[in-house]
Amino acid sequence: MTADLDWLYARQRFGVHPGLGRVRELLASLDNPQDAFKTVLVGGTNGKGSTAASLAAMLGASGIRTALFTSPHLTRFAERFVVDGQELPAVTVLGKLHEVRPHAEELEATFFEIVVALACLLFAGAGADIAVMEVGLGGRLDATNALEPVLSVITGVALDHTAILGDTLTAIAGEKAGILRRGQPAVTGIAAELLPILEQTGADVWALEREARLSATPLGWDGWQVTLSSPAGTVPFQTPLLGAHGARNAGLAALAAVRLGVLAEAIQAGAAQVRWPGRLEKLHWQGRDILLDGAHNPDGARALAAALRGLGVGRVPLIFGAAHDKDIGGVVAELEQIASEVILTRSLLSPRAADPHELARLFGVPARIAPTPAEALELLPPGLSVVCGSLYLVGEVRPLLMDEVGEERERWQ
Repeated sequence: MTADLDWLYARQRFGVHPGLGRVRELLASLDNPQDAFKTVLVGGTNGKGSTAASLAAMLGASGIRTALFTSPHLTRFAERFVVDGQELPAVTVLGKLHEVRPHAEELEATFFEIVVALACLLFAGAGADIAVMEVGLGGRLDATNALEPVLSVITGVALDHTAILGDTLTAIAGEKAGILRRGQPAVTGIAAELLPILEQTGADVWALEREARLSATPLGWDGWQVTLSSPAGTVPFQTPLLGAHGARNAGLAALAAVRLGVLAEAIQAGAAQVRWPGRLEKLHWQGRDILLDGAHNPDGARALAAALRGLGVGRVPLIFGAAHDKDIGGVVAELEQIASEVILTRSLLSPRAADPHELARLFGVPARIAPTPAEALELLPPGLSVVCGSLYLVGEVRPLLMDEVGEERERWQ
């Protein structure tokens, strides 16, 4: 069955083709498995994954059989498919992929369309009551938007994927707003000036700083104590997510949970147990503390820098790699404020990875080049260091730190 995974990964090279026609046909050919469960769509430029993971944990703590779909994965393809907090077994995932393949081939479906349909088939087969689905690219034409959400979440909007989504915040917000449904509840952390774009959809939108308020007290490396106040009442909870953006994402998830009828006790239990690997995740390796973070755009890099300052961390060594099609200059401008030195490398599995020698020209702090992520790790001094940039780079470094076997297939999506 690994031949099916080889086939699927080869589909990555055909790129992204926005539109809902093919994925709807694909789902129909599989007898519309998405009709077997309720759906929550979680979109936004940054913070989608941690918000989705937090919400899934809160729903699960309430006794609801909850599925979670996220992308991209870090180390294993099956990471994308979680039910009741547990990654589905690879053999189960591959078995369902084998079922999907002939239908996908007939329709010439794209990689992400196939993965979304696969998630629906897996979650229906697992008896999920509700699936929290992280949106891929944009929203309006993303494959996940073929599903009909009972609630939609938009974390926020920043400039990313501008060649596809538009080069203004207004244009990108319009694409994100496509996951909202008229008359259905939605929650958002979007900037106030962009709220009218969301409200034009006719959705019942609750926004942070308007219908809801968050207060957060830092607990250092233990996360945050957060209090959510909304028209549905007040809920205090603790989250281990780091950074002010981590507290905000957890708060937005709690607001979504409230709107879905989840009780305070379940919100508290779920928030306390959430984990989101590769995003402000601290691991210990050979006497060093290493913080992993997929800060791949300027907004994400800014959040990383703010999180380190909030933790009382001064300048630290960075291992950095990026995709060549990102706003690397914007990311570098943020990271230079926290870097004592930078070790530049590249993801070995991503053809989109930028040449480290080209990256070196952008940094004003001392820079060294390591041909591989493993060699970059060996150059780190004692103490705290940060590995950031491409999620594909983080996904290759993480198994090295944990003494696990990493993925060996080429990564585009």
